[in-house]
Formats: sequence, structure tokens, C-alpha cells
Amino acid sequence: MQVWEPYALGETTAVRAGALELALAGAADAKVTQVADRTWLIDAPEATAAQWRVPCVRVSAFWTPLGGTRWVPPIWSAPLVSRLTAGAPVVSLIGTAGANVCTVGLAEPVAQVSFTGGVMEETGEFVFTLHGDGLRIRLDLSERPFSAAVADLAAWWKDDASDLPPAPDRARLPVYSTWYSMHQEVTAESVELQARLAKELGCETIIVDDGWQTADRTRGYAFCGDWEPNPAAFPDIPTHVARVRELGMSYMLWYALPFVGKHNAAFERFEGKFLRYLDHMDAAVLDPRHPEVREFLIDRLVQAVETWGMDGLKIDFVDRFATPGGDPAPGEGTDCTDVDEGVRRLLHDLDARLRRTRPDVLIEHRQPYTSPGLWPYANMIRAVDCPLSSQENRQRTVDLRLAAGPVAVHSDMIVWHPDEPAEQVAVHLINALFSVPQISVDLAVQRPDQLAAIRFWLGIFHRYLGTLQLGTLRPEQPEHGYPLVRAYDDHTTIVARYAALPVDVPESGELLVANADSDPRVVLYGTGSAHVEVHDCGGAPVRAATLALEPGACVVEVPMGGLLTLRRD
Repeated sequence: MQVWEPYALGETTAVRAGALELALAGAADAKVTQVADRTWLIDAPEATAAQWRVPCVRVSAFWTPLGGTRWVPPIWSAPLVSRLTAGAPVVSLIGTAGANVCTVGLAEPVAQVSFTGGVMEETGEFVFTLHGDGLRIRLDLSERPFSAAVADLAAWWKDDASDLPPAPDRARLPVYSTWYSMHQEVTAESVELQARLAKELGCETIIVDDGWQTADRTRGYAFCGDWEPNPAAFPDIPTHVARVRELGMSYMLWYALPFVGKHNAAFERFEGKFLRYLDHMDAAVLDPRHPEVREFLIDRLVQAVETWGMDGLKIDFVDRFATPGGDPAPGEGTDCTDVDEGVRRLLHDLDARLRRTRPDVLIEHRQPYTSPGLWPYANMIRAVDCPLSSQENRQRTVDLRLAAGPVAVHSDMIVWHPDEPAEQVAVHLINALFSVPQISVDLAVQRPDQLAAIRFWLGIFHRYLGTLQLGTLRPEQPEHGYPLVRAYDDHTTIVARYAALPVDVPESGELLVANADSDPRVVLYGTGSAHVEVHDCGGAPVRAATLALEPGACVVEVPMGGLLTLRRD
């Protein structure tokens, strides 16, 4: 039978990793080393491409760090591109019950690489094709949970990096954001009010988003680029920042890093040093290959920390430096060829300058710019905007957790309609349970039951932070968007239940089950005796009893948005 070969590599060299054969293009020599059970490193510094096939037996999903659906793509799907400013160089083919079939990653956090993967219809095989200039591949064919394979690959990236600063404790504590609650209608008074209310509920940082730098309220970017506060809204920004910090809140400020709007003095100053102009945004994208562009941006951003007393920066739109169709030719006065290299120099020098004033500076990046090459320059990574989509927030934060290494993962800002029942408020928070929650509603108009739900669940985020964010993460059924997620350490297991799925009770320690499903019947499997407490969405006790776990299923009713706590005798 003739088999269609859409990605012929030309002359290749064959190497073996266990029973698997890889074809390497442009490789004069390659070294294969087994580093763990059915896991290999393939060092091929002269290779430009690699290709291999895996039988699609018990295959159920295909995972990438970009989020989205988990369908197993056909071979003619478009390549997935990873570069410093977008994506991460890892993909995973997943089997039944979340078992790893093939997880592959590249030790290339900066230069552009591409993955083409898909099912060959004629043979029922999944064909992986990688392209890059010099390949160092980690190939994991073990049958353990795919989440463990991806997490180990992220640990490999971390081991390859040097002098990564740890994420400050504050990077892992709940946040209040002004974006969905205020959009551009921010003032010193409104920010201080929300900061005070958020602190009382358990938030430790406030992020002031777009609007602080302009009196314009049209939601475009024509007034970004000079980065001076709107004097009508923030007449004395250092004093304002000091008042917020006196509440015990850290303060972060938003910057759209690449943009310079047409109504800014910087637009005329840097004309001719743009990568492109965005008509729909009324702004240009600066070219970071120019040293004077980098110097200007660094001077603008560091004044928030050095002069105004901020604790950190929300650095937005880093991915917009990447130009569709490839980088334009470097112009006169540039000091590097690749835009990504200009971005790397910009972020490196910005980080060094910020840490002179505040060594534990907080820096937030956002999907899709999640590359391990950016880990030295950020300690917070937020899920892409998905307002009011709790399922999307859950899937994206879990995806980020698997591949984010040492960086604290944050949810997209959590927002709800003013009439939202308190149970549904809790569901929004439970969907972000394994990340750092960012709240973005007007806290001054929340009902008492809504405030109780926020206070209760932010208390859980605080009390169990070590398990939720630093424990082992095991999401289930990726093909269904993780309807059940588990995090555990030596003492505690925390399960979030987003569908009516049963929960296994560990033999020892404490078990928490957060119920985000409308079905209150939580099915437990285990044996022995345990003390059980059930709380509703606002933390009010519903039930406390000693439970005898017999072989087979045991049912405990937990209201939607509520919490079951089980402790062994």
C-alpha cells in the first residue's frame, strides 16, 4: 500500500530510542542516552529535523501548552510553533485514563522550533515531526500519567537553567485586579477602596490595569507609550501607592510593553523604529532590536518601582512583538537580527534594573508567552483572558501548572454577574483552585452571601497553599477538560470535583473534596473509619459525623460550591 508522505525530510540518519526509530535530517552524529524508564535524551546538534511514528493504540487526546481542545489532530494540521515570545516546546500524546503515550520536549527556550503532529490515516500511526536548528530532544514513552511526564520535562528545563530566582511568597497569594471590575475607569480613590475591601477578604496584592495612564475611555491603545499617570485620576501617585501598601497590600501596575499609541510623544520620537502598525489598535509595535527602544522602555517601566514605590509590574502583550510571516529585516541602528533576541535583551536588562531597587519584584506574564526562556524574567504567569468561562479558566490554569516550572500560575480574573448565586461564585473560585485566584468584581456592591463565599474559599487558598500549588498535581481525563483534579503531598489530598465522578479516599492523612458540580452526591471509595465535616459555599457547617467506609461506594452529600473534609481517626 502506498502511504502519503507529506513531510519528507530528504536524506536522514536513523537512531533508536528503545524500540522506537527516529529519522534525523542534517545530522552527522547523534547521541542517545536513556535517562529514566523508557525516557531518552537525543542530542543532535547538527540536526535540522526529526521524525518518528507511534501506533495510535488506546490514544484519547493530544496535549499542548496552548490550551484549546484536546482532539487528536490529523497529519495535515498546521505546525505548532514555539519561540521565546509564544508557546513552550512540548507536546504530549495521551492514552486511556490519562496515561502517557509519547511526551516530547526540546531544550530550546529561545530560538523558534516547530512541531507537526498528526494521525496518518492509512496506517493509524501518529507522526511526530520537529524542525529547528540543532535539536536536543527529551522523549518520554513511559506509561505513567501524562501530567507526570510533562512535569518532569519542565523540571529538565529548570535543571538546564541557571540562577533562576525563586518566586516570592507574595506571587502565590490571592490577587485583586481592576480590569473586569473597572476597566479604564480607575482612580486613586476607587483603587484604594477596592484594595481595602480585598485585603479584608484575603487578597494580598492589587493589580491596577489599563486606564491609569490616560483619560481616554475608548478601550484602544492610542494613549499607551509615554506611561505617565493621568493627573486627573492619580494626581499624586507615590502617595497613593503608599496608602495602598499601608493596608498590607502589594501594588502592581499594568504596561502594554510593545505598544506606542499614535497620540503619544513617543510615537513621533520612534517613527521608523516600528515592527508594524496595528490599525485596529491605533498603535505601533516598537522594534526591540534598537538599543534606544529598549533603553526607553526600561526607563518608562522602572519608574513605577524606583520612583512611585510599586511592588511589581504586569507586563502585557509580549507575544505581539512576534510578527506574522516572520521578522522584518533589521533596520539601521539595530544591534541584533532576531526580534526575539531583542525581546530577551529588553527583559533581561529590565529585570536587572528592577531588582536593584526591589530584589523580590513581582512580574506577571500571560499566555501565550509562557516559554521556559522567560522564566528568569517573570514569577507569575496568568491564564489568557476568558471572562466568566470557569471551565476554560480551569483547563488553562491546569495546563500552565504542568509546564510552568518554578513560576506561580494565576487564574484569569474571576468575574460574575451581580445576581450570581453564592454557590456559583464558589464554583468560579473552585475552578481556579490549583492556581492563584485573581478576583475582579466590585467588592463594594457584593451581597453578604457572595462575600462569605469569597472569604471562605480565599481562606482555603491560604490555608492549603502548600498542597494546592506546590504539591503533586494529577488532573484526570484531559480529553474532557479535567472534570476531576487532585493535588497531594505527604499529609493532605485535595480533590476538586467538576462532574459527578467518584473520589478515592487515601489510606491516611486529610482529604478535602471541593464540589463544583450541581450533583451533591459525592461518591467515595475507601475503607476504614474517618471523621467527616461538610461546609456550604460560604463556610457554614452542614454536617459533622464519623463515617464508616465499607468496601464499595459510600455517598456523602456536599452542596454545590461546598467542601467536604475527611480526617482519619
